Amino acid sequence: MARGTFDYMAGGADDEVTLRDNVEAWTRMRLRPRVLRDVSTVSTTTTVLGTEVSCPILVAPVSYLRLVHDEGERAMAAGAAAAGVIMALSTRSSCTIEDVAAAAPGAGRWFQVYLLRDRGWTADLVDRAVAAGFRALVLTVDTPVLGYRRRDVLNAFELPEGITMANVASRVSPEVAEAEGLLAAYQAPDLGPEDVAWLAERSGLPVVAKGVLTGEAARECIGAGASAVVVSNHGGRQLDGVLATADALASVTDAVGSDAEVYVDGGVRRGTDVLKALALGARAVMIGRPAVWGLATSGAEGVQAVIGHLCFELRTAMALAGVRHPGEIDRAMVDLRSHPQ
Repeated sequence: MARGTFDYMAGGADDEVTLRDNVEAWTRMRLRPRVLRDVSTVSTTTTVLGTEVSCPILVAPVSYLRLVHDEGERAMAAGAAAAGVIMALSTRSSCTIEDVAAAAPGAGRWFQVYLLRDRGWTADLVDRAVAAGFRALVLTVDTPVLGYRRRDVLNAFELPEGITMANVASRVSPEVAEAEGLLAAYQAPDLGPEDVAWLAERSGLPVVAKGVLTGEAARECIGAGASAVVVSNHGGRQLDGVLATADALASVTDAVGSDAEVYVDGGVRRGTDVLKALALGARAVMIGRPAVWGLATSGAEGVQAVIGHLCFELRTAMALAGVRHPGEIDRAMVDLRSHPQ
């Protein structure tokens, strides 16, 4: 993989403090297993927004996946479907909405939305996602502008020839569509609560607000009409120095209660991380970079293998912790004294 491509996928904002802390925060947390439990049968199956998944792991939206594999988002969708989980497709996809839908017909798919200054352009993308059978919208709420990513600046990163924002091709020339900064220039810095309600009404789909780190922010999103929230700091790629998502999760799930589903991304690398997230109240986790590395290595089969191994690790951890299904996992399984909030 070219150095610039690797750094684009692996890197974070500024000094990458949050990027590192996202991983380390999960490792600081300690588990409190139960014993004398019958775990002869353990199942990781659960539901997210009413859709059954094989494991509480979702694939987070990641831009320009054809940078790492020729089939890009098509292969990611096929791999996620084979693993029995949901993929969220990025607005900055290098394959079209329709091609991704065709790569995994019948599979659960969500579409990530960057609200654009031209609401008509956003509406067009949303309408296409609805027509292609996507089942939810993931509105990114923590990116009114792009963070400063030092690695990309030092590498003078640009999209290579032939890699474009496929979904904007009908709106701009191919040359412009290859400019990585294009969509950022069109993103709306005035995103507000009313836009959550507008997206839900326009699409008829549940809206998932991605990018909250506080209970107050989560409550605001839900009050505006969001059906779920994602505790996320954009993989450490936006505002450096914010809370690791593992550190922020409990306060968000406490604030939300049973009013909406809560997911979390950032630094999830092991099945034990998933177990900890569920214990803190998350319905599921989202993974980005691990799925990307699986895609880069072996395409759809690599994606399926990464998800499958994480599910195996989770199932093993659940058995060792004395729980048979996700519904039995609760806050008492995490020792919060070892993990300052």
